[in-house]
Amino acid sequence: MRRTIRRVASHLTPSPLSLPALPRILRRMAQEQPLPLEVAERFFQAVQAGDIDALREIYAPGAEVWHNFDQRNQPAEENIRVIRWMHRRVKELRYEEVRRFEIPGGFVQQHVLRGIAPNGEVLEVPAAVICTIAGGKVTRVEEYLDSQQTAALNG
Repeated sequence: MRRTIRRVASHLTPSPLSLPALPRILRRMAQEQPLPLEVAERFFQAVQAGDIDALREIYAPGAEVWHNFDQRNQPAEENIRVIRWMHRRVKELRYEEVRRFEIPGGFVQQHVLRGIAPNGEVLEVPAAVICTIAGGKVTRVEEYLDSQQTAALNG
């Protein structure tokens, strides 16, 4: 019991503002899994960096990605190929204006994907993503964007 108290105490600063973090810390210790927003951070860092190995580690076996513009489920491995393709075509690929929220079983993120398209056009794609997480891994991604705003990628 003392060891548990010390582990919890080591995550807290002396400030009374730290007390609201206690339930989250205890939940994490009990689950021994990353919190959804930690998974979100790792996931989008990997996508932005084009880190294919990290993406394969973050996706759960059988994970799928659904897009609003074609309404089909894409296996994670196919999505990884698309991300690799994007990195070959888009310079300075980055996520900006990120707003991220934890929801039961995952997270929601709104962002603007920016970069330079192959034809030199500035790429600016506002999007929203809903991710489902289980066991610290992404099991499903639902991506909402206007596919017209990605037309410059195929030019």
